[in-house]
Amino acid sequence: MKCQKYGRHQGVIAIVPPYEYAEVEDILDEAKCRKEEPFILILDGIEDVHNLGSIIRTAETAGVHGIIIPKRRAASVNSTVSKTSAGAVEYMKIARVNNINETIRNLKEQGIWICGTDMDTKVEYTSQDYNMPLALVIGSEGSGMSRLTKENCDFIVKIPMKGKINSLNASVSAGIVMYEVLRNRKLLQK
Repeated sequence: MKCQKYGRHQGVIAIVPPYEYAEVEDILDEAKCRKEEPFILILDGIEDVHNLGSIIRTAETAGVHGIIIPKRRAASVNSTVSKTSAGAVEYMKIARVNNINETIRNLKEQGIWICGTDMDTKVEYTSQDYNMPLALVIGSEGSGMSRLTKENCDFIVKIPMKGKINSLNASVSAGIVMYEVLRNRKLLQK
């Protein structure tokens, strides 16, 4: 049996409590505190912790008020997510919900428009107006948004593809559309 060698630990250990999730109302309150139209990200089944961490990092830099993830069949915040996010989890409100579609219906009742991302639409992400209370839905790495989530969206946008590969990594897609929302809103403020 070969023994595994570990680096010197220098006698230091940290006991860290589990990540403390927010409520959806906390995310809406964050937008009110900033005096901005809500900008929420809904992740419909992102399972890769590295994707989740990257999305959180980009969302924080793009001014997203909070992220909503499902409690089941999706990645949750752990040490890998925290590390991949470069610490952005400390500044981003993340809510875990039992039912994404019930949450979408509740957001719609509060005047928030739901924008899905999917290849099966003619509307390119750059031709959409995002100057409204908005929740952007990013689907899972393999199958995209669920059928019911897609049906609950007010509108759907796509990122055009020119190469032989017909999809992007979920975190890359999320980043592209998040920054288009930010760009679109800044143009309208001028």
